[in-house]
Amino acid sequence: MTPARVLTLPGWQGSGPGHWQSRWEALHGHIRVEQHDWMRPLRGDWTARLEEVILAEPGPVLLAAHSLGCILTAWWAAHSAHTRRVAGALLVAPPDIGRDDNRRMIPGWAPVARQRLPFRGIVLASSDDPFCGLPHASRLAADWGADFVNLGAKGHLNAASGLGDWDEGRAWLAALGAAPPPAG
Repeated sequence: MTPARVLTLPGWQGSGPGHWQSRWEALHGHIRVEQHDWMRPLRGDWTARLEEVILAEPGPVLLAAHSLGCILTAWWAAHSAHTRRVAGALLVAPPDIGRDDNRRMIPGWAPVARQRLPFRGIVLASSDDPFCGLPHASRLAADWGADFVNLGAKGHLNAASGLGDWDEGRAWLAALGAAPPPAG
């Protein structure tokens, strides 16, 4: 079986050089799903781009999504006929896109797709994420049929959180890649 290629899915404004996604790309050769416009994300455009990148890969992929990238993953999975190409998704710090402040910053992304993902997922959340409370992140994980992990007080799990190369996240990604597919 071909090992899964890791695709990183940054959120709104992309991921700068100190972000764990950028560090993983440099250290481990993961591929970023580049979007046309990181500042004014359009759900349809981002979804089409993710579809293109997944279809261009010769084998299975693992998705390492951050923030709006998590919402993109769920939306894509609800509409794509190619979800069997995804071995699993690491969903880090999903935002509460229905909250008024988040919806104003990133219009057009609500409502969130809440169907069960057709591949294994792990939602990693922080107890002091300014963009999403733990109860909402936990509900998203339950709706998506994903495992839920509270990582404690680590902010938005981005560069400002001081995660560096984030070995803990790599361990969760490795566990996800080694897991058998979900039943049903």
